[in-house]
Amino acid sequence: MALTPQQTQELHKTIEQRRHALVQELREDIARVRSDNLEELAGAAPDPGDESVATLIGDLHRADYDRDVTELQSLEAARNRIAEGTYGTCLNCGGDIGIERLRANPAAVRCIDCQSMHEKTHNGVNAPTL
Repeated sequence: MALTPQQTQELHKTIEQRRHALVQELREDIARVRSDNLEELAGAAPDPGDESVATLIGDLHRADYDRDVTELQSLEAARNRIAEGTYGTCLNCGGDIGIERLRANPAAVRCIDCQSMHEKTHNGVNAPTL
């Protein structure tokens, strides 16, 4: 069953709230990264342990930032689908994406069945093998 206008409005509000929170998180992350001087953590004569800790902290900051940017892009795409009138339609089969799935993940592009198939088919494609 297609989304009702009320359900679409509810989900749009959820998307906007999460989008706003993500933008705020990204601003805070950028400010934190700019204020962190990881070179100082290692000291004037860094040893390998200090350098690895500084590198790890930098990598964690980048991973947080990348995750937030990816989610923000997904939410922007969901906003576009709402504007186009295609929100809630599965990318693969063209069927309806269930309201409960969209409440759990407002940026979902596939119904549960197609998402499960997608994950079975595409997970581990680039995973290293022995």
